[in-house]
Parts: sequence; structure tokens; C-alpha cells
Amino acid sequence: MTSPAGSLQGITEADIAQFLANSPAFFERHAELLATIQITSPHGHRAVSLQERQMEMLRERIKGLEGKIVEMIRHGQENVAIADRLHRWTRALLRTTDAAALPQRLVDDLRHEFLIPQAGLRLWGVDAAHAALPAAQGVSEDARSFAASLTLPYCGANNGFEAAGWLHDPAAVMSMAMIPLRGGAAGAAFGLLVLGSPDPTRYSADMGTDFLMRIGDIAAAALSRLLPSA
Repeated sequence: MTSPAGSLQGITEADIAQFLANSPAFFERHAELLATIQITSPHGHRAVSLQERQMEMLRERIKGLEGKIVEMIRHGQENVAIADRLHRWTRALLRTTDAAALPQRLVDDLRHEFLIPQAGLRLWGVDAAHAALPAAQGVSEDARSFAASLTLPYCGANNGFEAAGWLHDPAAVMSMAMIPLRGGAAGAAFGLLVLGSPDPTRYSADMGTDFLMRIGDIAAAALSRLLPSA
């Protein structure tokens, strides 16, 4: 006799489920039940045996795992490609023997390797021998203070920042990344690396900045050759 709740008198579905979970040999002793139990398939709403439904579930699980494996492989390939680009860019900086040529080489190769539409760079406090470089011109105190205040790269919309004017087409820049360059024993900011894109979503406030920080560390290490020697 069943109760209004649809369970056997005094026995609930949870009791049955617990019994089956704790009695793995039940269907071995009653193997004929496996062939008689019919459940609805999620594919076409047809009745299938318990064994067939188990096979469907197994195939779905395998398909899901295959999808995850493909996604992992894709991310792995992307990471290898990024690592290769970073390696080539770093090698180009190391092979640049003329310190005065470093700023332009750094920006040009960065744009080329990482397909960045626009990139710019400004430095301050450089050695007198490099004070006339284009990268050492036109930096206001506000821009220097802004760079000094950044503990992480800024990523977001182009809200009329002075640094956007360092790019060749500021009006086309919808999103920006600004990376402070730090050096010396105190780690003071001595430059700002600016990346710009016409895509408003390329540099967003919620994106990770670990890779940009590495770019900044490498750039700062290379450009420290332009600072006054201790």
C-alpha cells in the first residue's frame, strides 16, 4: 500500500536508494530486473532499459571529458605560442647593443609579436646622454604621479588619459593598458608603457594582469640601461 506521498508504507524513496547504494550485490542476485526495468531516455523520450540508459550516461560523460581535454590542449597550445613570442621579444632586447635604440625597438617588437594595434612609451629621469630621445620627451608631472600610483597595470577604457596622446592615433583607441616601469633600489617608477586598441573589450578592468606585469618587468630591466649609473 502506498501513502499519499507516493512511497511504500513506512519506506521512502531515499530508503530504497540507500539500500541499493549499500547493497552492490543486489542486482547480481536479481539480474533479471536489469532487463525489465524501463526508464525514459533523454533522447527522444523513448523507453530504454536500465543498461542502455547507463551506456548513454557513460557516452555523455566520455563526450564531456573529451571536450575538456580538447579545451586543455587548446589552452596549452596558446600558452606555448605566448611563451614563444615573449622569448623572441626578450631576445631582441638582449641583442640590442645600442641603448639609445632600445625604446623604439622595444615598442616596435612588442607590437609585432603580440599583434598590438598601438603602443607607446615615455621615460623620465634618464641619464643626460639619453635626455634627447623621443621617449624621454613630453611627460607631465601628473603622468609621472599617475605612473607612481599604479601598483598594478591599468586596464580599461580610454578616458582621455594623457598617455593616449603618446600613441600615433589616439582617437582610435577605445581601450588601454598602462604598465608602470620601475627600477633602482627603491623601485621608483621611471616610465610608462602604453598599449592601445580600437576594441573596447581588449583591455578591460576585470582582465588578469600577470602577463602585463611580466612585460613591464622585462621592459624595465632592459630600459634601466638608460638611467644614470649609481
